[in-house]
Amino acid sequence: MRTKSSYLKPSLTCFVRLGATAVVLAGVSPLLADEKELPAAPMAKPDAQMQLVLDELAALNGKPVNELSAGDARKQPSPADAVEKLMKKQDKSQEKVDTVDNITIKLSSGDVKGRIYRPASDGPFPVILYIHGGGWVLADLDTYDATPRALANAAQALVISTDYRKAPEHKFPSAHEDCFGAYQWTLENAGRFKGDAKRVALVGESAGGNMAAAVSIMAQAKGMQMPVHQALIYPVANVSMDTPSYRENAMAKPLNALMMKWFFDQELANPTTDSTDPKIALLKAKTLKGLPSTTIITAQIDPLRSDGEMLAKKLQADGVTVNYRNYEGVTHEFFGMGGVVDKAKDAVGVVASDLKDAFAGRPATASTLEK
Repeated sequence: MRTKSSYLKPSLTCFVRLGATAVVLAGVSPLLADEKELPAAPMAKPDAQMQLVLDELAALNGKPVNELSAGDARKQPSPADAVEKLMKKQDKSQEKVDTVDNITIKLSSGDVKGRIYRPASDGPFPVILYIHGGGWVLADLDTYDATPRALANAAQALVISTDYRKAPEHKFPSAHEDCFGAYQWTLENAGRFKGDAKRVALVGESAGGNMAAAVSIMAQAKGMQMPVHQALIYPVANVSMDTPSYRENAMAKPLNALMMKWFFDQELANPTTDSTDPKIALLKAKTLKGLPSTTIITAQIDPLRSDGEMLAKKLQADGVTVNYRNYEGVTHEFFGMGGVVDKAKDAVGVVASDLKDAFAGRPATASTLEK
């Protein structure tokens, strides 16, 4: 793990070689030799609260996942571990909800684990299907426990958090199919848990944001009931890494460019064809017209920031109402850190407000985006 002093400084020369799945950093061997070198912009500094989390993460002495097997990568400490450690130091506890129940979601591909979070009020509740991140390879319901808790309370909704099959054992489109299956399951079973199946929204983080959007695309293609809203938190929207934020944040923590290449290597069964499939390369879709109103949250110090911004612009150009917010001074994974990072609380509040509007049938909030 890098300490604060090892983050990129404006005076440090670093080059990023960017292609479909390629990066070159100072001191790192080229991954593709036929791409031109582009100077990286200086990386922004984390704000004080974000830096405390990064310091705790560095102190956990994890190894770079891109140098490990998937099995060993899954054993490394996560940002959630760093937040838990910091919260203990600050004498804080996890956010409480009324009830939390572990469930089994039965899919055609097999059973996956699920977890239901209920707020302290009477139902029937509007429903959020939450899809966690982890690059399609890492993490589980426990790693991403904080976000469903926060959303259940802030949006006063029943939150169903779903797991899915992981790469490389199960490559694309396995996880996407599981998440779509979980959406179908939610529509059919929400009533069993005091949920209103007519008011179902999607929320996903990172790879989960990618899959949440893919679920909407798949539901539309099948002529199914559409989500009333989708909130995509720093989503993966393309396999190409040739973007401003990949250059600026090539060496960022907790997510950097080499990690993203590793995730794509694990996930894609056939990089040539999979990298153009609009279920994973959302920006390759011919049109996103007809998708639900969308909230997109990005972080300044994140290779995926440009993905989220470009997706917001494409959605808006295709006639979808989009509320896009970028948070400065924070990194990838900040959204679930509301216990120690105030900007995470604000971001959850934005998403919850948009969800409440959608659940109530009110007009969605729209951002003005530069073309």
